Amino acid sequence: MELMTIGDFAKRTRLSAKALRLYDRLGILPPTQLDPVNGYRLYGEDQVEPARLVGLLRRLDMPLGLIAQVLSSSSPEEASNVVGQYWAQCESTAAERRALVAYLQARFKGAEMAIYEIDIRSIPERRIAAISRHLHAGGAEAFFDDAFARLRSVGPGLEGIAGCPFLVFYGEVSDDSDGPVELCRPVTLPAGGPPDVGTGIEVRVEAAHEEAFVRLAMKDMGWPAMLPAMAALEAWAKEQNRAPTGALRQVLIADQRSAAPDTPVCDLSVPLK
Repeated sequence: MELMTIGDFAKRTRLSAKALRLYDRLGILPPTQLDPVNGYRLYGEDQVEPARLVGLLRRLDMPLGLIAQVLSSSSPEEASNVVGQYWAQCESTAAERRALVAYLQARFKGAEMAIYEIDIRSIPERRIAAISRHLHAGGAEAFFDDAFARLRSVGPGLEGIAGCPFLVFYGEVSDDSDGPVELCRPVTLPAGGPPDVGTGIEVRVEAAHEEAFVRLAMKDMGWPAMLPAMAALEAWAKEQNRAPTGALRQVLIADQRSAAPDTPVCDLSVPLK
C-alpha cells in the first residue's frame, strides 16, 4: 500500500498538518505508520474519508471525545445516533441562549416584563431531610436521581404543599458556577427520632414561615426561562418591604417527567421575614 506524507495527506483531506498532529496525539486519527528513518507520519488511502469526516464534525464544534466515539462506532446507525444526540443538545443550548438574549435585550431597553401572579402562603414548622452538593450543570441530573432515592428512605412524607420536595439554590448552577444546591424533602419521623440516614443527609427542623411564590408551567421551568419570574419575585419583595430570609427555592409540585408544556410543575418561592 502506497503511503502519504503528512503534507500530502493534509492536501487530500483539507486538514492542516497542525490539526493532524493533534488528532494523532489524541489517538483520534493516528498515522498508519511512522517512517523508521526520520519518524515522519505516513498515512494510507483508507484514512482519507475518516479524516474528512473528522473535519466535517469539527465544523459542528463537536468535541474531539465525541468524534472519537463516531469513528469507533460499530455501525452507521450508531454513528448517526451519536451525531443526532449531540445536535439535539446543541439545539437545546441554542434555545436557552435565544431566550436569555431576548430577556437581556428587554432588560436593557427597559421593556415591560411579563406579569406574574405572586401569592403568599404559610408553611408550618416541619422536619426536613436534605442533601447539599456543589455541582455544575452537567452533574445535576445524576445528583438529583441519587439524592431523591436516598431522601425517600428517611421516612414518610408530609401531606399537601408543605410536603412537596424543594430545591434551594445558594448559588447559580452552570458550567462556571457550582452552586451549592440543596435538595430537601419534608418528612415525618418516628417517635424515637431520625433513623440512621447515613452520611451526607442532614435532618433538621425548619421554623414556620411565610413564603411568596410564583407558579410555573413545565415550559417555563428551564434556565433562563425562569429569569423573569425571579425578577418579579425580587421586585415584589422590595415593593412590599418583605425581606427574604433565605435563598431562592423551587418547590416541586408535579412530576416533570410526564408533564405537558402547560402543566404547572413548580413554585418558585422565597421565604419571608
